Amino acid sequence: MKKWLIAICIMMTAMLVMTACGSNDSESSEPEGNGEVKEFTINASNFEFDLKEIKVNKGDTVKITLKNTEGNHAVKFDGYNKEVKADDTLSFVANKTGEFQYECSIFCGAGHSDMVGKLIVE
Repeated sequence: MKKWLIAICIMMTAMLVMTACGSNDSESSEPEGNGEVKEFTINASNFEFDLKEIKVNKGDTVKITLKNTEGNHAVKFDGYNKEVKADDTLSFVANKTGEFQYECSIFCGAGHSDMVGKLIVE
């Protein structure tokens, strides 16, 4: 009887931990920057983003919506450790200058490595 009670407690604890860790990264709670709000939509099809380059100024709040027109894709922004998934919006403050690659973060087939773009923060 004690073994079953312990097993149930462990399972309930694991479920609570998994629920707490399952928060979505979209619509970040970061404070808005001191610049403008720049909104972009990336349309992803198999092996291509329609938006290859995004330019913003340091301090701008960047809002990116991902639409999958073909296949299943997500976009990860290197240097910012941010990711947006299909039909979702990501918001973050561009607080670092430079050029940062973004790429498809879900393996989608032979042309997956071609799914890249560049975030330029001036």
